[in-house]
Amino acid sequence: MRKIIVCTFLTLDGVMQAPGGPDEDAESGFEHGGWQKPVDDDEVGTAIAGWYENADAMLLGRKTYDIFASYWPTADPGNPFTRRMNSMHKYVASRTLTSVEWQNSTLLEGDVADAVRELKASDGGDINVVGSGDLAQTLMRHGLVDEFRLTIHPVIIGTGKRLFAGGTIPTALEPVNVSTTKGGTVVGVYRPNGKPSYDSY
Repeated sequence: MRKIIVCTFLTLDGVMQAPGGPDEDAESGFEHGGWQKPVDDDEVGTAIAGWYENADAMLLGRKTYDIFASYWPTADPGNPFTRRMNSMHKYVASRTLTSVEWQNSTLLEGDVADAVRELKASDGGDINVVGSGDLAQTLMRHGLVDEFRLTIHPVIIGTGKRLFAGGTIPTALEPVNVSTTKGGTVVGVYRPNGKPSYDSY
């Protein structure tokens, strides 16, 4: 069974929107695009590279697919990640796209949850869900996420799309590996572990 792994960059207050640049995603008037680089460090890059060691595919929502497909095909070939991103298989979940042109991309058909269940049951390595907040929410609602890999950066934005937005199903998490980089970013790997328990002091 392949694992579905949500890989996301977050601010300390949980915002995942437009970490990569001012023009990445200005939806709803978001003015803080590009918040990640000023609080990034080499250890974060090393951790992210490790997230892809056992993955041979990505699962993307339409918005993230559009961002990636406009960047990676012409990205610096000297960047070792460029070849990896272009060569990996990309599965795209969209209600509006009718075709996908980025190499090694496949548009999922029918119900997204059903299509992802089929992917999980197929042969292959891990499948990373990168960005794609709406898609991640759908996968969480259907119990299809096997692991969260998060970088939580030392900055507060206050507005923007959040990975764990309103309506997220309460879930207990098992910490697999949690560390802090020299720049203060928490790199955490967590697995869903049933429902939360409750108690009092």
